[in-house]
Amino acid sequence: MFPPKLRPGSHVRVVAPARSRAMTTAGNNNAVIAERHLADLGLRISYGEHVDERDRYDSSSIASRVADLHAAYVDPSVDALLTVIGGFNSNELLPHVDFDLIGDNPKILCGYSDITALQNAITATTGVVTYSGPHWSTFGMRDLGERTREWFRQTLMSNDPVVVEPGTWFTDDLWFLDQANRTRLPTDGWWVLHPGQAEGRIVGGNLCTLNLLQGTPYMPSIADMVLFVEDDEISNPVEFRRDIHSLMQQPGAETVRALVIGRFQQASGVSREDLRALVADIPSLGGKPVLANVDFGHTNPVMTFPIGGTVQVVATENPRLTVTQH
Repeated sequence: MFPPKLRPGSHVRVVAPARSRAMTTAGNNNAVIAERHLADLGLRISYGEHVDERDRYDSSSIASRVADLHAAYVDPSVDALLTVIGGFNSNELLPHVDFDLIGDNPKILCGYSDITALQNAITATTGVVTYSGPHWSTFGMRDLGERTREWFRQTLMSNDPVVVEPGTWFTDDLWFLDQANRTRLPTDGWWVLHPGQAEGRIVGGNLCTLNLLQGTPYMPSIADMVLFVEDDEISNPVEFRRDIHSLMQQPGAETVRALVIGRFQQASGVSREDLRALVADIPSLGGKPVLANVDFGHTNPVMTFPIGGTVQVVATENPRLTVTQH
């Protein structure tokens, strides 16, 4: 089930299922920048009642976070939910979420990283498509770049297919601390680890967070799916390798149609050679298209993709993704 699209004038509620907004706004004007970027898209913004609560874990209570989620879904004036930022604990909410309420009030939920647990649980439980894409805090980036903004707009405000192709630059820096001194780094494009073409429904997001759902009622099936996975600088070659093997030991892994890996932060140290060796060691990926260094994850630009939507993967000399249903 695809939630209704946004349009100029739509009302977006900012919620904090993981870390608090308070930790993202201290001592800077990133919130003002975020609100300006979103206003430029024609969107009206409001904030959940508890987004600025902050406990010893830089989050807020389970009760507060769930209350803000439920309030956003049940409020008929709210058209979409945009998460503040990621963190480490959105999976705490799952036993307390009213999935029937969400299923009865389908709305766009957009964010990434730790929000992966909540997104995949919602899609697996209710059938409502969720969206891996920029956080509210991402829009606090002064030099956001046209590609991140346009992918967000095309995916959430249009029904047309979204074509994503490699760009020429990326950023990987502490932009939220220093907006003035930034460097656009050259990219060597997407890496075709195994050639081929495939089409299927998307599942995934942040890999280590997705794996937290294994063995729970909230884990989505990966059978016949196109896997999109990424991780941040904390994940090194050994940890990412372990996490991919764990995912590919899930039921249905032999029918996975393609694997798409997001760009790593430089501090992770994960190389093309690491990933090529990893793919070669997983028999169920044999003969299937595998792309890496793709524009999503913890660098910028970042594409918006639908968890539960449909994508065409072209892993050839001129690789591309076409999100056909979103």
